[in-house]
Amino acid sequence: MLTPERRRTLTAFGSGVLLTAGGAAALAAAQAGMWGTLLGAGGVVAWALALGCWVAARRGGAPAPAPAARSDGPIAALLDQVPVPLLRIEGEGVRAINRAARALFVADDRIPAPPGALTDPAQRHLRHAGRRWRIDAVTLGEAHRLAALIDVDAEEHAAQERAQDEMIDILGHELLNGLSPIVSLADSAVTAAAQGDAMLGDILATLARRAEGLEGFTRAYRALARLPDPVVAPVALDELADDLARLFRGRFGETVTLTVRADGTATLDRGQVVQAVWALLQNGAEAALTAPALPRVTLSITGGARLTIEVADSGTGIAAADRARIFRPFHTDKAGGSGIGLTLARRIARAHGGELVLLDTGETRFRLTVPV
Repeated sequence: MLTPERRRTLTAFGSGVLLTAGGAAALAAAQAGMWGTLLGAGGVVAWALALGCWVAARRGGAPAPAPAARSDGPIAALLDQVPVPLLRIEGEGVRAINRAARALFVADDRIPAPPGALTDPAQRHLRHAGRRWRIDAVTLGEAHRLAALIDVDAEEHAAQERAQDEMIDILGHELLNGLSPIVSLADSAVTAAAQGDAMLGDILATLARRAEGLEGFTRAYRALARLPDPVVAPVALDELADDLARLFRGRFGETVTLTVRADGTATLDRGQVVQAVWALLQNGAEAALTAPALPRVTLSITGGARLTIEVADSGTGIAAADRARIFRPFHTDKAGGSGIGLTLARRIARAHGGELVLLDTGETRFRLTVPV
């Protein structure tokens, strides 16, 4: 069935065709002296003009159709499938935008008696339905916000699962790498013993070294996995720095220059912090020894409202591709390295409520911070 608009369009098109055809016929009849044909063609032209004017008059006089209301149906349907609860906050009123929000607050649209954390723009966290949520909000006006509730517990569980998967992969890789040569050497030792081969002693010595290496790896993993809670006490930072300087000189002697600056006091687990900073100093010294510049390491310890420890070295720096991997357990590019030094140092910093980061500077500089 034709709509009125389509009928008007077809009528106007037909009128144009008749007008064109009638004009052409009138011109041909006038040139040929066919006056009767000319009169008929003129009538067709007049009729086509009258029809076109009538259609135009009707179109102009008819009220313009109201624009179709904009439909948010597809957008609403899309938002309804988002698994994250979405809310519209207007002053003290909170409305659920999608299915996840309606299910969380057991409401159809307007949420009765919403939690105070939702209506307070300064709040960033909410505890509801026995779970922790992070409020990610966008302000659209003075009292109008759109908020997404992020399940903090689910995020932490997912992160833990990823960490466990990565740890299992690393352990499997390292254990297989350690066991494969041990199995091979054991077979060689059995063959050598059966044949009275004089190489049996060397084979057994190599086998013992590989077994010791695997044992060292296992002990390193246990040290990383079983870090005890810190037992904190006030510590004079200059004495802490002196202990670390003596350890450094005993290990590297005069081959690497160590510059130390320390000031203030802090409350921390002295043994754990010494272990963390020693790992940074040892890494720095080993990196400095491989560079063409004069090997040097700088240690800076500052107390106050926040304990800040920085270790820098004169090495060639850490490649961009390795910067994201240096804190991964057992990641190392040094022969014989365990790959847990930096990982353990970061765990110690975080156990104290702080953090260990690699600064984005021209030189290799680690910063360990602990709130006091």
